[in-house]
Amino acid sequence: MRVLVTGGAGYIGSVVTARLLAEGHEAVVVDDLSTGHADAVPPDAEFHQISITEVGPLLAERPVHAVIHFAAKSLVGESSENPSLYWHGNVIGTVTLLDALRGAGVNRIVFSSSAATYGEPERQPITEDAPARPTSPYGSTKLAIDLALTDYARSYGMAPLSLRYFNVAGALHAGDGRSYGERHTRETHLIPNALRAAAGAGAAMSLFGTDYPTADGTCVRDYIHVVDLADAHLRALDATTAGVHHVVNLGSGRGHTVREVLDAIERVTGSPVPVLEADRRPGDVAVLIASNAKAGSLLGWRPTRDLATMIEDAWRFERR
Repeated sequence: MRVLVTGGAGYIGSVVTARLLAEGHEAVVVDDLSTGHADAVPPDAEFHQISITEVGPLLAERPVHAVIHFAAKSLVGESSENPSLYWHGNVIGTVTLLDALRGAGVNRIVFSSSAATYGEPERQPITEDAPARPTSPYGSTKLAIDLALTDYARSYGMAPLSLRYFNVAGALHAGDGRSYGERHTRETHLIPNALRAAAGAGAAMSLFGTDYPTADGTCVRDYIHVVDLADAHLRALDATTAGVHHVVNLGSGRGHTVREVLDAIERVTGSPVPVLEADRRPGDVAVLIASNAKAGSLLGWRPTRDLATMIEDAWRFERR
């Protein structure tokens, strides 16, 4: 199968591309490199440095069987500061992509959605039928795309499947000696920031909020390994249905507080993580834990790697 991967020069996109190739598929990567890295694209992938709004001519020359769509702006704080950037880049960009796919006769699309669509949920763990009440423009744009996918499935017979994942960590260390991990210019994720702080390669880590109604006052999040996540994307390619938009949560079904994650990082690295306590960030919710029951029934997927493995793989990538 030849698969178009948008945003394939990013963290998750590069790992999924590597897994596609390892499974014998062809991968055509498009990425404008606004946040991605050209050297993160696996060498056996075909790479085009273009925007998702420019894929129409490419699809005419290079037909594909399916699309995995990652390309997006994804910083919650930035989306609140500049929502126009997110509505143009994420929503208008994706609708332009969908129309190009229709023109090329490509119906199968796996979309990188987000738990941010749920906002502050009423119940834990979160199921796919929970009310969608995003608390940030980023979450709103992901929800808007999900709604568009429902309409495109109903009216045009497209076969979209949205994967709403929670917190992703870890790295892929491939058999050819290459590694694929987190490398953001503006890093906002807990684990890479804490690893760098433990290594003395970064400033003390800011701990945003210590007064949440949780066991130790810090936020609770559901973490999954990026390789488990990639495997779910490959399974999703075979689970799409023409005329139906499937929405599937990806998570471990359990949560860890920020302090629990920091403790685990200290055990793996053997070094303390310097921390500066700070006020809560706007848009952060106390607890986010996913139900993965639908992922199990529809995709036959269960995560197999635990938090310690995520941290060990991420730490190995950081040291490289």
